[in-house]
Amino acid sequence: MKSRYLEYIDENAACFTELSDRIWEFAELSVMEYKSAALYDETLRKLGFEVEEGFDGIRTAFTGTYGSGHPVIGILAEFDALSGLSQEGGCTKRQELVKNGSGHGCGHNMLGAGALAAAYGIKKYLEEHPGKGTVILYGCPGEEGGAAKAFMARDGVFAGTDLALTWHPAVVNEVPGGTCNTCIQNEYRFTGTASHAASAPALGRSALDAVQLMNMGVEFMREHMPDSARIHYAITDTGGPSPNVVQPHARVLYMVRSKLAKDALRLQERVDKIAEGAALMTETKVEKVFIDGCSNTVPNRVLEELLYQNFERVGVPSYTEEEQAFAAGLADSVEMKGDALPGAAAAEFPDIADYVREKSGNGTKALNDFLIPYRYRETQGMGSTDVGDVSWCIPTAQLHVLTFAAGSPGHSWQNVSCGKTSIGHKGLLTAGKVLAATAIDLCEDPELVKAAQEEFEKKLKAAGGYFCPVPADAVLRPVEQA
Repeated sequence: MKSRYLEYIDENAACFTELSDRIWEFAELSVMEYKSAALYDETLRKLGFEVEEGFDGIRTAFTGTYGSGHPVIGILAEFDALSGLSQEGGCTKRQELVKNGSGHGCGHNMLGAGALAAAYGIKKYLEEHPGKGTVILYGCPGEEGGAAKAFMARDGVFAGTDLALTWHPAVVNEVPGGTCNTCIQNEYRFTGTASHAASAPALGRSALDAVQLMNMGVEFMREHMPDSARIHYAITDTGGPSPNVVQPHARVLYMVRSKLAKDALRLQERVDKIAEGAALMTETKVEKVFIDGCSNTVPNRVLEELLYQNFERVGVPSYTEEEQAFAAGLADSVEMKGDALPGAAAAEFPDIADYVREKSGNGTKALNDFLIPYRYRETQGMGSTDVGDVSWCIPTAQLHVLTFAAGSPGHSWQNVSCGKTSIGHKGLLTAGKVLAATAIDLCEDPELVKAAQEEFEKKLKAAGGYFCPVPADAVLRPVEQA
């Protein structure tokens, strides 16, 4: 039965691939995806969804809803780009389209389009089965800087949704499972007193000195924090180019990571104290400005197993000789080549490693055109995603679908190049079908929904509940406007 509704995705493939390509061309940065959001709103209306623009008070957020009754299934879409990654599509050499421009180095142009394809497939099912459920496409801006889903979680947006599904462009086909890091980002703005550094240094109070002392304090703190935690920083304002002026202003941007939000929040408090100490030592003032925050993911075995079963049924795409040759060129262009086998589970399970080694030619294939076997994992990865905050509100799961050449680094020009090719198109359509098929299963079998929710509630209770990393008074906005 499900195959009939997945065929609707193929019949309307041009709608989704063309949307992906146009979002790729817009390449809009976090929380500034104005053209992209407008295009989604227009497309959703044409496809028969009820649309809410400016959702949750976020200008570039939106929802597209269809159906009635439960389960209410959320499909999560992202569509923001990254700065400095402008790149000609379908090219195996670094070639900027716009000097110092932006590009979809994480493939969010495809992520959102694949999510829309899934929502459309679910809608076609619900048209013939009224009252069997509701689908909501959540347009979530600013994953790369802003973390809209965390703001939505803070505001209770997902309280009326039963489950959430999503996917991410990748170099492999898999249901990765596992968890990641909570990440909290704040900028510290120091203000001092300008003075001539030679003739009147005693009258100056250096904001740059305060930044340097803060960084030094954090370096000493690293010995006394958990091994799994991470802290990164970037000096965003050094106070000017003149060394003979005591710098009256300086800024530093910090990212604090730990597995659980409650632990990251405690670590953040320690960083705050170091900033205050640096201000005291230099007789400057410091202002902390919240930028964004997102929680680790809560894996859900029930939903992950269901995603994998449907991935097996849908199957992975096949590729032409031209696509294989293009991918080989991209793979060759990667300067820093790793030797790890592809896939999240290969490093953890010897039998899966053997399977991946055989299928990938010991990691030499340009396209990993196979599905990696699923194994439930709770292993912590070091990255972060605001999908995590959704997973602390409702049962959530995601899959990875091949859209990039093997070995392509995350946030790379190689990914931008591949994101506007038939390889990317095949990946996003496959993702849409797997997500749609999984959602249809959930609508058909209430016991699956119940089992996923029971697993979620058990894990939430064991962790002591959800600790939102976004302050109550924080407002989502572009970093440069924060």
